[in-house]
Amino acid sequence: MAPDILQFILYAALVAALAWPLGLYLARLYEGGRTWLSPVLSPVERGFYALAGVKADQGQHWTRYALCALAFSLVSWALLYAMLRLQHLLPLNPEGFGPLSPDLAFNTAVSFTTNTNWQAYGGETTLSYLSQMAGLTVQNFVSAGVGMAVCAAIIRGFIAREQKLLGNFWVDLTRSVLYVLLPLSIVLTLFLVWQGVPQNLMAYVPATTIEGAQQTIAQGPAASQIAIKQLGTNGGGFFNANSAAPYENPTPLANLAEMVSILLIPAAFCFMFGRMVRHMRQGVAIFAAMGVLFLGALALTYGSEVPGNPAFASLPVEQTAGNMEGKEVRFGVGNSTLWATVTTAASNGSVNAMHDSFMPLGALAPMLLMQVGEVVFGGVGSGFYGMLSFVVLTVFLAGLMVGRTPEYLGKKIEAREVKLSVIAFLVMPLGVLGLGALAAVLPVSLSSLQETGPHGLSEILYAYSSATGNNGSAFAGFGANVPYHNTMQGIAMLLGRFVYLVPMLAVAGSLAAKKSAPASSGTFPTHGPLFVTLLVAVIVILSGLTFFPALALGPVAEHVSMLAGQTF
Repeated sequence: MAPDILQFILYAALVAALAWPLGLYLARLYEGGRTWLSPVLSPVERGFYALAGVKADQGQHWTRYALCALAFSLVSWALLYAMLRLQHLLPLNPEGFGPLSPDLAFNTAVSFTTNTNWQAYGGETTLSYLSQMAGLTVQNFVSAGVGMAVCAAIIRGFIAREQKLLGNFWVDLTRSVLYVLLPLSIVLTLFLVWQGVPQNLMAYVPATTIEGAQQTIAQGPAASQIAIKQLGTNGGGFFNANSAAPYENPTPLANLAEMVSILLIPAAFCFMFGRMVRHMRQGVAIFAAMGVLFLGALALTYGSEVPGNPAFASLPVEQTAGNMEGKEVRFGVGNSTLWATVTTAASNGSVNAMHDSFMPLGALAPMLLMQVGEVVFGGVGSGFYGMLSFVVLTVFLAGLMVGRTPEYLGKKIEAREVKLSVIAFLVMPLGVLGLGALAAVLPVSLSSLQETGPHGLSEILYAYSSATGNNGSAFAGFGANVPYHNTMQGIAMLLGRFVYLVPMLAVAGSLAAKKSAPASSGTFPTHGPLFVTLLVAVIVILSGLTFFPALALGPVAEHVSMLAGQTF
């Protein structure tokens, strides 16, 4: 256990050490300041604005900002859908893959446009190089850019004073991709190529195994997509086995770098927020709340996987190895549980182990991280504004407890902001419990289950938590590539992305127009341990009350049955 704990500490230290300076860089970028990349990229940026007819100095009301984000996403979906349906007619298809079916193309286009990257297909057996590069990889950049841009606008709304404008969507999107995602992806791509990840346009290679069987080894432009899928918290795998595939994750060093890149930008948004509000402790408080929730989930997952199934307790190997089913010997229990926690906390979706093989409580923690609405770091940008919705609710509840009008950053939190935050909160129950309930009773859905009983329910809960939470990771054992699930999970992804995004922009627009009031002796401080504790408690209690009844019938019931010697 000691080596695993040391790896956890090393990982946390690397994320914090890199996120701090990146957060300061992001703050300067979204405030319109010059960065060290400006001499090179400013002419390129101005060229994009000139070609698109964008007036960079023209701000937008929250409604116009939201419409631009929605319109851009709609056009992105339409272009990607068309490419997937027509890939057999397009170039760079050396394996001659045919078009995707209408329902699978709909699901995949929605998935990558909403930064979910849920995959109901095998990448290396379904998509051409053109679809992977010009379709999926492009969306990995721009869908992540949309989340970052919207978060920047929402933060401006929280700190603005008597204003109606939140910035310009096209400027924020361009700067997110050009100054952040692209440079970081180039660095990580080169690093992954050095570690052994392929980056080419060659045809697949036939090979003969030691046993004499014939095998086809897939390759292609993998490193560039893997880099942005991690940095942009997208998670879609170039290969079907995702980050458990040796070509996606070839070495322990690559494994560590990819895990760090998943949380890097989401964590940096906390420090960006602290700099932009001119009170760094505000950002550190949110970072601390996210960290507490993350460590709790990691402890539950790791603590469940190390002992393994008690039915095997009498076996010496199992006592030392823990639950190794579904895990690679290269990574073991420690790195597998850390990755599972990172990927579900960050709305990333890549996996280096099969979550379906986790112990019941080991699978419960990643499932719950998705169900809280991607707020424990979450997706790039989207995770932070998801957390701000809980901050609004926490401040409101604190105001009720002390009998004062709730305030945050000098702004009064009134009925409008609370109602909008509640709407955002209800997105996850609607997608997970509403659509999940349908999936649990309709025969057309139940045919996709591999297992029955509580484990089968866990498969359904995980799938719709992953879709609605814009996560994209799969529980395995769930046959998602059928018209029903392709359609319903596509709807769940749209709910999780846009019905969350629009209310939070409305909250920002409402707060931006308000006057600020100086803090008084009765103002509830939102930068200390008491606020962090209250924020964590609100997230745990609200999420527990909402999802625990369903989880009790799934992973909790399975855990109790396992202790009684029954397996599923």
